[in-house]
Amino acid sequence: MLIVFSGLPGTGKTTIATELARQIGAVYLRIDVIEQALRDADVLAGDVGASGYGVANALALSNVRLGHRVIADCVNPVRESRAAWKAVATAAGVEWLDIQVICSDQQEHQRRVESRSSDIAGLVPPTWQSVLAHEYEPWGELPLTLDTALVTADQAVALVLTHIKFVASRLAPRGAAKQPQ
Repeated sequence: MLIVFSGLPGTGKTTIATELARQIGAVYLRIDVIEQALRDADVLAGDVGASGYGVANALALSNVRLGHRVIADCVNPVRESRAAWKAVATAAGVEWLDIQVICSDQQEHQRRVESRSSDIAGLVPPTWQSVLAHEYEPWGELPLTLDTALVTADQAVALVLTHIKFVASRLAPRGAAKQPQ
């Protein structure tokens, strides 16, 4: 199974995604880590976004083909990046789950962004102005959406686990309980 967390910085994606990865033993791919490694390698000039997503897609594909669950943690702001994740799942023949994380309380979202410190060496956290200006296209088909202004991170993880169990039960042949890959 490929699980893709999407949303603007400061919504709580990483908190939820890392806890879910711990609980289900999934491979965890964080775009911020990949993009910062590309910057640090000084092999690309300018924006590393498309390259970071390309690396993450390739890593996800190789891991889901090995039978691992993979969690991707990214802004995933445009239709093209969303389609690429779907293509990874399709190529590997596994289920995928799109999860959009939002924070509907703008003051709380701003507070989170402005009080963040980076846990990735060399990565400068975004400003509130850059979050407001960030490209983020509307979804064609609305994904599972978690609003961290309304649920805690633990509640969000529980909701995702329930959704994963539902997907697994839907895929299981009659009389058998099958886990999604």
